[in-house]
Amino acid sequence: MTGRREPVFLGVERSFTGKRWHERLADARLGLTLAQRLSVPEIIGRALAARGVGVEDAEAYLNPTLRESFPDPRHLIDMDVAVERLVRAVGAGERIAVFGDYDVDGATSAALIKRFFAAAGAEVVVYIPDRLKEGYGPNEAALIKLRRQGIDVVITVDCGTSAHGPLAAAAEAGLDVIVVDHHVAEAKLPRALAVINPNRLDEHSPHGALAAVGVAYLLCVAVNAGLREAGWYGDGAAAGGRAEPDLIRWLDLVALGTVCDMVPLTGLNRALVSQGLKVLARRRNTGLAALADVVGLDARPEAWHLGFVLGPRINAGGRVGDADLGVRLLATTDESEARALAARLDEQNAERKVIEAAVLDQAQAQAEGERGAGVVFVSAQGWHPGVIGIVASTLARRFGRPALVVALQNGVGKGSGRSVRGVDLGSSVIAARQEGLLIDGGGHPMAAGFTVARDKLGAFREFIEARVAAEIEAGDIGPTLMLDGALKPEATTIELVDLIQRLGPFGSGNAEPRFAFPSIRVAKADVVGENHVRCFLTASERQGGGRLKAIAFRSAGTALGDALLDRSRLALHVAGHVRRDDWMGREGVQLLIDDAAPAHGEIP
Repeated sequence: MTGRREPVFLGVERSFTGKRWHERLADARLGLTLAQRLSVPEIIGRALAARGVGVEDAEAYLNPTLRESFPDPRHLIDMDVAVERLVRAVGAGERIAVFGDYDVDGATSAALIKRFFAAAGAEVVVYIPDRLKEGYGPNEAALIKLRRQGIDVVITVDCGTSAHGPLAAAAEAGLDVIVVDHHVAEAKLPRALAVINPNRLDEHSPHGALAAVGVAYLLCVAVNAGLREAGWYGDGAAAGGRAEPDLIRWLDLVALGTVCDMVPLTGLNRALVSQGLKVLARRRNTGLAALADVVGLDARPEAWHLGFVLGPRINAGGRVGDADLGVRLLATTDESEARALAARLDEQNAERKVIEAAVLDQAQAQAEGERGAGVVFVSAQGWHPGVIGIVASTLARRFGRPALVVALQNGVGKGSGRSVRGVDLGSSVIAARQEGLLIDGGGHPMAAGFTVARDKLGAFREFIEARVAAEIEAGDIGPTLMLDGALKPEATTIELVDLIQRLGPFGSGNAEPRFAFPSIRVAKADVVGENHVRCFLTASERQGGGRLKAIAFRSAGTALGDALLDRSRLALHVAGHVRRDDWMGREGVQLLIDDAAPAHGEIP
């Protein structure tokens, strides 16, 4: 099947980074109407229209609040069952445990639940499985161990939806299990007291895009209401003067897990992250404050800091070190312990980078030899399973197609996959498991994990390639750069940049607006820092003149960097994000260059 090939923007079929440029399609009339209604530049109106914002919801979009978007948690199937059991457990002094995944979504979910129940007057035991020894999700041995330790109720977070065997064993042992998850479910659910998952097949919730920590937050809100109704708080005899927790204080954890799990930052997710960033800025979480100090984060936090600065360090323990370090950091209230944990995670993140670089080099070389395939599928003996997810993300971004990376050991492969827009990788992995090609596997549209026997690796690859081929439009599988229109240097003001930031928080599903500066000339380009190219972009008098400061990070020695440094080159189309530049206290605007292309003709 040959798909419809979208028109390119500014005629750029292949840029210096190998991408085809497209403009986000927007209703021009709606964009103009939004601009007039909001009294903003038309390019802001077009950016809003391209993100599906209508006239009626434009004001709310620019000012996201939970008051407008937060749902009644009880709309989720099994929520009432879970609340009744947990309220009863708290009142009776029963022992509760939370079983989490080892990634940031799992760690924040577990820390959130531990902190909430502690504030409500109940202790919760946290169990995070070892990635290498136990693998993903609940396992029978761990659950039985918890039962023997006197645990009555287990809440699984960011896992459990596909754990049929382990949860059946837990039920036989007398353990009540409440699954809190967001991964794509099958028709048959595991044997559990409750399965709270907006992606159950029988669920009609509009909040299927929530990360696990978002679902966990809904559970905490619902349990809090249940405890209130039961008279657990206040001055009554049962309450004993117990104060009701302020759940807003934990939105920093919700924001962190949501951004790092790369779920769409739209609707409820966007409101959660927007408010969570405000909480994070107050440094109320002892562990996050310590980690921010370790990395030197003193600016007002943005979603980017969560995904690329704090998140990778919290993940590091689960990838190459102790799986529970991240949860311990996020849950501690002891400043000395927080500083020690933050330092250890920072060290393990440095170790992770070294391991990741080695695996990425080998995976990249393997992928380069198979450029014709619709899927990047690489495998090798001895790769560290803790870094294959990051490597898969990098390969998917570089090649513009789904990437699956498999680490083989003792005849079994641990795999991780990352997808691209329009390809539901999680469903394909689940289908492969149902076909008997996998030992285990699951995920969601943009990411998946799986375990495969070595002798079925080839059949699994063929299956995935066939499934993906049916979803990808053949003409548009190459890397693309999406742009929100064209700007001129003279129009790129601080006021415009501040308006653009109101479209955030930015991340998966809500990309930061990126603009092209057509037929621009590069002046005073030089290499600074660690292979960054700094320059000024100048417009001709016919274009209205003006000059804009710009930088292309880590571009020296690349085709993009060489083009910016080439003083003999004619005009370029340059694309990137515009940001405030407040260095040394001087207010200004800077373009963060993502790409460029010749303004006249093909790249030689």
